Amino acid sequence: MTEVEFTIREAIPSDAAEILRALKIIGSQTPFLVMDEKGLEMTTDEMGDNLANLYESPNNVLMVALADGKVIGTASVKASSKQRMEHIGEIGISILQDYWGFGLGSLMMEELIEWAKESNVIRRLELTVQHRNQRAVHVYEKIGFTTEAIMPRGAKTDDGEFLDVHLMSMMID
Repeated sequence: MTEVEFTIREAIPSDAAEILRALKIIGSQTPFLVMDEKGLEMTTDEMGDNLANLYESPNNVLMVALADGKVIGTASVKASSKQRMEHIGEIGISILQDYWGFGLGSLMMEELIEWAKESNVIRRLELTVQHRNQRAVHVYEKIGFTTEAIMPRGAKTDDGEFLDVHLMSMMID
């Protein structure tokens, strides 16, 4: 197996174009995400503004994984600004297909969990994952997430086939 060197850090506004480029590719590479080949459909300026706001937020984060100066993956915690829900962070991880199988997803997840603990705001992390993506389900379980529910018709394929989705969570104490 080839060795790959990468860096994981919090995203900054100047990463905007590179993040949008990577997410467009990722959206076309996997059927396991809500996003498709259109990516996020926002301008570089909009993404830059979004990243600036995230950087200042106590309960939201976007991290990037970089290899050779290029964004190869993103990991995020998205939470509400409403006080009654601010402690719940929804996780999203996306990695370019060329970098699957190197343990990058697990490393990014560990970074998010560490960030959540240090935030002193996030007390519950949650994510959804398609049942057919058993590799991801097992990785999340190994890290400490538990399945709270299986949601019938939680997603559907481009062909209209309904898919079961796991709602998984981890408490941060």
